[in-house]
Amino acid sequence: MDNSPISDALALRATASAFDAQRGKLPVPGDPHRSPDAVAVAVARQISELGKLITDLGDEVLFRAADQGQAPHTARVITSFGAAVEPAGEAASALGAVAHQLAFLNQTESLRDQPDARDAREAAVRVMEDALATADAALHGGANSLYSASATVSPPSVRLQAARSRSTTAVPAMGQLPSGVTTAVASSSDRLARGR
Repeated sequence: MDNSPISDALALRATASAFDAQRGKLPVPGDPHRSPDAVAVAVARQISELGKLITDLGDEVLFRAADQGQAPHTARVITSFGAAVEPAGEAASALGAVAHQLAFLNQTESLRDQPDARDAREAAVRVMEDALATADAALHGGANSLYSASATVSPPSVRLQAARSRSTTAVPAMGQLPSGVTTAVASSSDRLARGR
C-alpha cells in the first residue's frame, strides 16, 4: 500500500470529486423537461450510487486502519474518510425522502383536482424541495471537507500556492483607472504580448 501523503491527498481529492459529481446529478425541482418517472429512476440510481460511495469510504478507512505500517498522517486521513460517511448518508437519506414523495405524487396523480389531494401534493413538492436542498448542502459540505483534508495531508507546492495567490488578486477594471494610467497599462500589456 502506498500511504504517502501525496497518494492519500490524491485519494481524498478523488473522493471529494465523487461528492461533487453526485451533487451535479441532483434533480432540479419542477424540471419541465423530465418526466416524474425519469426523475424517480434517476433518484433511485443516485441513492444506489451514494450507497456505493459510503462503501468506498468504509473501504478507505479499513484499508488504512488495517495497515501495520501507518504513516504519521494516516490518522488524519482515516478521520477525514470516516467523517465523510455522515454527509454521504445524509444525502442518501434526503434522496430517500424524495423517492418517497415521488411515489406519493405518482399514486395521487388521478386525485390531483380534489382539494385535499391538491394540498397534500403541494406539501409533497415542498418536502422534496427541502430534501434536495439538504442533499445538495450535505454533498457540498462533504466535498469541501475532503478537499480541506487533502490540503492538510499534503499541502500544495509553494509554486502552486503562489499561482493561486496571484490568480485571486483583484485587478481594477480598465474603466476604473485614471485616464493616464489606462494608456500605460495598455501599452505595457502590448509589449508583454509581443515579447512572448
